[in-house]
Amino acid sequence: MVNGGVTVVIATRNRRLELLRTLRYLHELIPPPAVVVVDNGSRDGSAQAVRQQFSGVVVLALRRNYGAPARNLGVLAARTPYIAFSDDDSWWAPDALARATAALERHPRLGLVAARTLVGPTERSDPLNQVLAASPLPRSPDAPGPSVLGCLACSAVLRRRAFCEVGGFSRVLFFVGEERLLCYDLAGAGWDLVYLDDVVAHHHPSAHRPDPEQRRVAELRNTVLTAVLRRPTSVMLSAAAALGRDARSDPAARAALRQALLRLPRALRQRTLLPAAVEDQIRLLEDGAR
Repeated sequence: MVNGGVTVVIATRNRRLELLRTLRYLHELIPPPAVVVVDNGSRDGSAQAVRQQFSGVVVLALRRNYGAPARNLGVLAARTPYIAFSDDDSWWAPDALARATAALERHPRLGLVAARTLVGPTERSDPLNQVLAASPLPRSPDAPGPSVLGCLACSAVLRRRAFCEVGGFSRVLFFVGEERLLCYDLAGAGWDLVYLDDVVAHHHPSAHRPDPEQRRVAELRNTVLTAVLRRPTSVMLSAAAALGRDARSDPAARAALRQALLRLPRALRQRTLLPAAVEDQIRLLEDGAR
């Protein structure tokens, strides 16, 4: 029997062995969820291997790398009211999806559940767990957990309608930090987001990961672009000025600035300020992090 309420969407690229391991873990869940794999132009036979070994998995084989927004295509292909994201090196613990979807069923305005992420064979707690659990944001009266404005994409369960309503992951950002903008947009649309400690995802980071310097470039770039897309002018200008100052002596910041400038026209066309209440919550989190 397949779990008819939730679909796990996985975006992957050139990680065939890790992907097959994740699918085996998901297949062992009772009941197993529906799964959609979106292959970002892999050259290692990932799509073919999934089709051969997991006939029930829907595979969308893309010709090029769409980055994080490839997940949007997986969500569109899903036919369930709830979506759980996994990476090709992460999977869900037994009962995790049932717990998350039960919370979504009970709370009609709940748009996203951020799960507790356990990392590696030792199952160490991801640092974000404590940050989310200790969130200072005002808690909605009927919320099942702390209110949050962040998550890890590999350990998030969402209401499909909410995800589609806000347009999913941004094509402007492409990859790294894409969850932050999604959470902002969900909150801006009036959806609640919570952290649930008893919903657990396992993440065993792949050995085949982007170069740390490239990831840092993307993180710096997307911090500025997120400000351009949703934050007030003062925040946007402050973020841009900070990156400009750092670019004088930091090669990663210079690369991030160049990339941000290339994406700037598209970001400005899509610029929409968040509601004041959400901006106030963001500032509260930023003040607490200083």
